[in-house]
Amino acid sequence: MLNTALRRHGPFWFSIFAGIAIWEIAGRSASQAFMVPFSTTIAQLWRLILSGEFIRQFLSSAELFLTGFTLALAVGMPLGMLLARARTLRVGLEPYIMILYATPMVALIPFILSMMGFGFAPKVLVVFLFAVFPVLYNTVEGARSIKPEMIEVAHSFRSTEWALWRDVMVPYTLPYTMTGVRQAIGRALVGMIAAEFFLSSTGLGQLIMTASQNFDTAGVFASVFVIALIGVGLMRLGLAIERHFARWRQ
Repeated sequence: MLNTALRRHGPFWFSIFAGIAIWEIAGRSASQAFMVPFSTTIAQLWRLILSGEFIRQFLSSAELFLTGFTLALAVGMPLGMLLARARTLRVGLEPYIMILYATPMVALIPFILSMMGFGFAPKVLVVFLFAVFPVLYNTVEGARSIKPEMIEVAHSFRSTEWALWRDVMVPYTLPYTMTGVRQAIGRALVGMIAAEFFLSSTGLGQLIMTASQNFDTAGVFASVFVIALIGVGLMRLGLAIERHFARWRQ
């Protein structure tokens, strides 16, 4: 059992510790103005936590992220399956979806600022726009890939439209949707920081900006490190959910 666990998890943990060691060595070798060691980053993060500043800013960013990301899921998943079922609607909207998906959303922030001003709502809109299109696009592609034979079998059993969605479309499309969700997590985090940079300085974005202005490299690295951990953790959670609900495909 121990050998099995080592074979399964050993490379992962070896990679993690090797990365930390390289970070520590590189940080001690480079100028403190450009890079700091891992130990210094963790020490600065601990000081920020003890001061209470980090917790307050983290909760502010978490509220923004969860609000925008939840709205993206609530819109992207059902709309994607609806577009897959309604061909006319899909053909009409697909060019706009592709254009917006390929558009760098940072470029829209000044427009959002001029339309909505500062505040929480425009920042939520930025996070939503960053996150919704990967979910929407992958859901549409997943629903379109359903074999026609499966739809025909469902109709032969006189399935209602609701039963078709519940028993065929949602289970089949979920793995594709979760792929979009994992992509959307990273984009939503980028959108969160961009909104906090350009709309109103709050949350972890404010911590990064303040640390940069004060030449506090350790503070910058500490905030970025936490954001990276959050992103990796959420993507791993999304992968676990996908595997749980997609066991029928194995």
